[in-house]
Amino acid sequence: MTHDSSRFARAQQPASADDPGDAADLPEGEHRTESRVRLSPLDRDAPADRRETGVGPWPGGPEAWPIDPRYAPELLAEGDRRNVVDRYRYWSVEAIRADLASRAHPLHVAIENVSQDLNIGSIVRTANAFNVAGVHIIGRRRWNKRGAMVTNRYLDVRHHPGPDELLAWASGAGYEAIAIDNGPGSRPLEGEPLPERCLMVFGSEGEGIGPALLAGCSRLLRIGQYGSTRSINVAAAAAVAMHAWILQHGGPAPD
Repeated sequence: MTHDSSRFARAQQPASADDPGDAADLPEGEHRTESRVRLSPLDRDAPADRRETGVGPWPGGPEAWPIDPRYAPELLAEGDRRNVVDRYRYWSVEAIRADLASRAHPLHVAIENVSQDLNIGSIVRTANAFNVAGVHIIGRRRWNKRGAMVTNRYLDVRHHPGPDELLAWASGAGYEAIAIDNGPGSRPLEGEPLPERCLMVFGSEGEGIGPALLAGCSRLLRIGQYGSTRSINVAAAAAVAMHAWILQHGGPAPD
């Protein structure tokens, strides 16, 4: 067996301040062959919710603050590090909610039998990203909102005791309820015309959509799958289905 002596020599050099790694953290018989490149905080692959985002206090002090009721004085004074797009920087929660509501898409999303708070939060966050008109949670009024990344504050989130109340709301508001599930009798979502006033219904991967709610839906659609898994995570499935509606009715996204 031959060895690359130059590589071995480099591996034996002590770690520098720019290379915090140590040969001891490598599997036996392996050597570090390249020095690490020090990355700036902006280049590091840190989770999005841990990166420093947003803006600092409004430049120029209170005398330079804009005269606009949409701006929150405390944010102008202290800066805005929230998870919002740039056009909403320094706006109050109420102002953002009002602006989103004024141009919300006529799409609603309902969740039944979803026990994982992270899945509920992820669906709410995606619904906010697509600016749907509302999210309906059946049965659960208390859930850990951490997964929503505070996006639930800007969105209409409603709770219903059971499926009958949700279906009554949909009928009264003129919405067609469509179930998204891969159960028997489902048709492909891909290429299926979706109504503009649409209520998409999702259930958990385990229990799915309950019989009472399923009976109140006009159609049962499934997302095409090409691998071995039987089901898609409900939050991922909701994102795919919402985007399918956006492609048909959403139009161009704002800059």
